[in-house]
Amino acid sequence: MKNFNGKTEKELIVSLQSGSITAFEGLFEYYSQKLYRFALSYLKLDNDAEDIVQEVFIKIWQNRSSLKSETSFQSYLFTIAFHAIQKNFRKKLLQQKFQLELFELLNTEDSTLEVQLNFEVLLSKLNQLINQLPARRKEIFIKRKKEGKSIQNIASEMGISEKTVENQITQAMNFLRRSFNDDKIAGKLFFLLFIA
Repeated sequence: MKNFNGKTEKELIVSLQSGSITAFEGLFEYYSQKLYRFALSYLKLDNDAEDIVQEVFIKIWQNRSSLKSETSFQSYLFTIAFHAIQKNFRKKLLQQKFQLELFELLNTEDSTLEVQLNFEVLLSKLNQLINQLPARRKEIFIKRKKEGKSIQNIASEMGISEKTVENQITQAMNFLRRSFNDDKIAGKLFFLLFIA
């Protein structure tokens, strides 16, 4: 049985359930490097692996009162980490798909360099415009269009109605459409972003 400065893991978990920072720090110190190496073996990037460790321990702290001292804490940790890694992969795939489709859409008979520059300028302009959206509208738009979440999931996560989510997305789309109005490829862009 693992020993943490004279305490068992089970004792630390019981203390953590009551909000003990010391117990949390002890578990973090023991498991963080193991989780980091586990995440790094999948994600291959230091920052991504560190983000996974942080995300796992944030969830542990948030759910501390419902932890079960009788079950394997290590298994619980690595299950959370594995789900976070899968989520990370899905998010990256969506972002890559979004960018690849946009790039292919722009890839006509122009030279590769020109197409690449057009693509980068367009993405930059799009991101600038998204950043101009009001905070809640921006969050909803990103969850829907970049992370691929359903309207129902967004409403549930944010504690708002599905109708509110739909309205915010519509307003964001109208703003972006107006902003791109003078651009020759606006029609293609909005087909890609909002219809395809």
